[in-house]
Order: sequence, then C-alpha cells, then structure tokens
Amino acid sequence: MSIAYSVNSKINPIQPDAPGRYYATAKSSGDVTLKQLGKEIAQRSTVNHADTLAVLEVLTQLLGDHIANGEIVRLGDFGRFNISLKSIGAENQAAFTSKNIEKAKINFRPGKDLQDTLKTLTYKKVSQAE
Repeated sequence: MSIAYSVNSKINPIQPDAPGRYYATAKSSGDVTLKQLGKEIAQRSTVNHADTLAVLEVLTQLLGDHIANGEIVRLGDFGRFNISLKSIGAENQAAFTSKNIEKAKINFRPGKDLQDTLKTLTYKKVSQAE
C-alpha cells in the first residue's frame, strides 16, 4: 500500500518575500475507529469483540490518568506516551510560575517495530483535488 501525498507551496516565515518552496503533505485514506480496531483484533485473536473493545476503552482511560499524573506510559513494542510543555520564558528561575506554561501536549514515540514500518512505505502523488 502506498502513502498518498500532495505537493504544496509554503512560505518561509523568516523570509516572507522569498519565493515559496514545495513540500509533500500526506493525504489520509480514511479513519479507523476504536470499534473497528476492536473487531479486527477479535478476528485475529481468541478474544471476542466485546471484551476487546472493553479493554481498549479502559486502556484509553488509563493512558489519560497516568499521563495526567506526569508518568511516561510505556506500552512495550508499541511505543510510549508522555507530556511535553510549551511555556513563555522568564527572566530567571524564581520569576517562572505555572502561569508561564501556555499548553501541554501528549507525545507518542513509536516502538522499533512500528518505526520499522516507515522503512517499507512507498509513495503515490495525488492531485490537489483528491
């Protein structure tokens, strides 16, 4: 299976008068829901769909709970989840407060097997209309 992409012009914000350069943008081929994943897991294992879906729902809840506690959630070969922060700089450490923190973001670092998938991808250029 190929990854569809389109080519788009982007302006360098540091040099807004310079001509744009063209870059690839990955195009989604659709969505897969938790329910769909549950069905597929059930088809490939000895666990029924309802039990699979229940486990995935609880996993989703637990990921949120542990990330909110500041923990790194490691899911073996699948990968890990952790929090990163965006903040406004302060003059010194004493002047920095939690008000300097603008937002939090959840990062996902894929495990080796998932990363190795990237080495096998092929690409297919699509028109802008697709």
